[in-house]
Amino acid sequence: MAKTTDSTHIDDDKPKRSLFKRTPKEGAPKKVKKPSRIKQMVDIFKMTRRHDPMVTWYMLGTFFALVLVAVVVSLLIPPHSWINGLLIGLPLGLLGALLIMSRRAERAAYAQIEGKPGAAGAALSSLKKGWIFEEQPVSVNPRTQDVVFRAIGKAGIVLVTEGPSSRVKGLVDAERRRLNRILPNVAVIVIETGKGDGQVPIAKVTKKMNKLKGELTKVEIGAVNKRITSMGNKLPIPKGIDPYKARPDRKAARGR
Repeated sequence: MAKTTDSTHIDDDKPKRSLFKRTPKEGAPKKVKKPSRIKQMVDIFKMTRRHDPMVTWYMLGTFFALVLVAVVVSLLIPPHSWINGLLIGLPLGLLGALLIMSRRAERAAYAQIEGKPGAAGAALSSLKKGWIFEEQPVSVNPRTQDVVFRAIGKAGIVLVTEGPSSRVKGLVDAERRRLNRILPNVAVIVIETGKGDGQVPIAKVTKKMNKLKGELTKVEIGAVNKRITSMGNKLPIPKGIDPYKARPDRKAARGR
């Protein structure tokens, strides 16, 4: 009798494919893996050291000073154990060193954008809650790239300028007249950014704004913003001015 072959024979040597395994679609974007927190801190430290070489010594000085203080205090109080001082001082010193790096990293970040187009808008991005700010400038001189940004808060309407005082005066006066026409009872405050007389450095803009005396309530802030938005004032951003490219990463500086 002739032997018959089974056409349904399965070769066990070949790997079996799972029926439930999904193959990735061609051209699908790959997920970008976020860097670890340690890598972020290392990158921040390197960036800060490039602009502030003394940051290493400030961090080491803070670390050892806090550890020494913790050890001395532990030796003065019962049970007079220097080991307890180390257990308390080491994490305390590390925390102090990181705080020093955070502060100086923020200064270094602002130093990088100082004088660049869009720096004033970048500074406004770090405002505390309670402020409403325009990410795009509300008034622009395309030829000189002088700009005026606007923020609304408890102090009223704040115009933040970018450019020499003599050149931005015309932009500020025009914007002030427009605001006074639609909101005559709301204060308009002008802050000029820069290093000249009467100007505020980029790193201190938000600090100065947060110290302004409050005059509007939360409801009034929303009403003022709605009134201004209804009037419409969308301007194209001139080439070279991009607040997002100039924005300092404060969350990364804090290690978040």
